[in-house]
Amino acid sequence: MAARQTSIKDVAEAAGVSFKTVARVLNNEPHVRPELRERVRAAAEQLGYAPNGAARELAGGRTFLIGLMFDNPSESYISKCQTGAITRCQETGHHLVVEPLEPGDDVPRTLDLILSRLRVDGLILTPPICDDPFVLDAIERAGVRYVRIAPMNEVERTPFVAIDDSQAAYDMTRHLLAQGHRDIGFVAGPAGHAASPRRLSGFLRAMGEARLAVSPKRIGQGDFSFESGMIASAPLLAGERRPTAIFAANDDMALGVMSAASRAGLAVPKELSVAGFDDSEPALMAWPELTTIRQPIAAMSAAAADMLIEASGKGQAWPVPSRQLDYKLIVRGSTAPPGC
Repeated sequence: MAARQTSIKDVAEAAGVSFKTVARVLNNEPHVRPELRERVRAAAEQLGYAPNGAARELAGGRTFLIGLMFDNPSESYISKCQTGAITRCQETGHHLVVEPLEPGDDVPRTLDLILSRLRVDGLILTPPICDDPFVLDAIERAGVRYVRIAPMNEVERTPFVAIDDSQAAYDMTRHLLAQGHRDIGFVAGPAGHAASPRRLSGFLRAMGEARLAVSPKRIGQGDFSFESGMIASAPLLAGERRPTAIFAANDDMALGVMSAASRAGLAVPKELSVAGFDDSEPALMAWPELTTIRQPIAAMSAAAADMLIEASGKGQAWPVPSRQLDYKLIVRGSTAPPGC
């Protein structure tokens, strides 16, 4: 097995500084104290770390290309990400290059191939790939700037764009409670996705504040796909005692819940209220239309592209500040008081 290459994380740990400080020093940016600059350079030299040749060549000029990388199973989510990034790139004379990393890929090898043939001014990473340490290390070795959308781990490592997923899920649960629901099920997303534990925590916080215990049997496990929503909700709907509402951690799974309810002969929302998260296009195609959290997915990817575009101009400092965008609770016909 080949030895692991030194990453910017190793340099930061050896120098006792943050990722941001190492990035500033390696990019020869101002506003770094001389002693810190010397410490980082000494650690990099000792560890034998240096960006590769393609990265040094890239630093010499702009390509007006922005890359978007994803391994997200939700087609509607990725579609909105592409729309937002493309719109922003077109407005500024840039081009967007989309590169999927398929499940089962040899991620380090595939990524190295992508980075070796692409010369980009920066990369946008969507969840869950934005938390893959192999991906982050490879991009940093290549010396390419990147912005993550809604990361879960090492949030101080790079600039990112996000919403407050926990508070949004809390607000949705409070909406269901205000309608009179007390027995509420939840379909969670995949554990490796940053939004999953945050949305679950918001749901549990609201239920806890209402002094309502949540049985583990009331929480189904999905993977953000329609099929997983159907499968995860089936046990919740089985038997005589079932929840009066189910909140799914994304729209695709919520639509799967609605399908499972229909197969079980349950009317939505009279016999079961259903809520989702994202406000994807399919949320408006269902009947009744889906109550959901409007996550500004296109605006998030546009903001990520904007951060990279601004920084690619001469004299722009990097890293840039991270951004948190607003969300909105959208109430439609899929939720109502129990029995209404």
